[in-house]
Amino acid sequence: MCVPGAEAILALLDSRSFGSIWFWVILTLAWTMAGRRSLGVPSDVIAAAGRGGAGAEDDPAALTLLDWLSLTLPRWQLGPREGAVLLGIGAFLVSTLAVLGFGYGLEMAQALVLLILPFAGLFALDLRLARRLGAVLARAEIGQPVNEAGAEAARLLRHHRRVGLAISVLSVAVTAFYGAAWMLAHPYGF
Repeated sequence: MCVPGAEAILALLDSRSFGSIWFWVILTLAWTMAGRRSLGVPSDVIAAAGRGGAGAEDDPAALTLLDWLSLTLPRWQLGPREGAVLLGIGAFLVSTLAVLGFGYGLEMAQALVLLILPFAGLFALDLRLARRLGAVLARAEIGQPVNEAGAEAARLLRHHRRVGLAISVLSVAVTAFYGAAWMLAHPYGF
């Protein structure tokens, strides 16, 4: 049985990324999938809840949004211990890739940092949004009018979606410019 050595692992990390169509397909698909939902709530549910008017009776779109939130928010709750472990592991992995990529010049590690780092920031914003929406949902459960709670939740989700869109555009632009500069500086891959 052949066990890959350090050279084999570094050779895998040094494969062409910015010159590969697959890297760009993965980057595009990742940001497309990230923009379709906010915390697992589909965009059409958020849009329908935002259109509802303030009336005497409960808006079905606001109820649907609050139901979606009651189902998806428990998955986004992290305790202090889980958050610390997740932060530690994530920081270790990203800093290791950054050192390999930008310190040792490995193209695949650079590409992975440019792919993973914005998603880490978006994940932190998702956790913050989940905490804020949890408070909105708790107020709705103790008596806040459904239309008011649904409108506030839809507003928070729309704002989060706009911020996520800005992060995705900035991330793809930075990655494209960096990838083009890398390809110009290393036309033969080394």
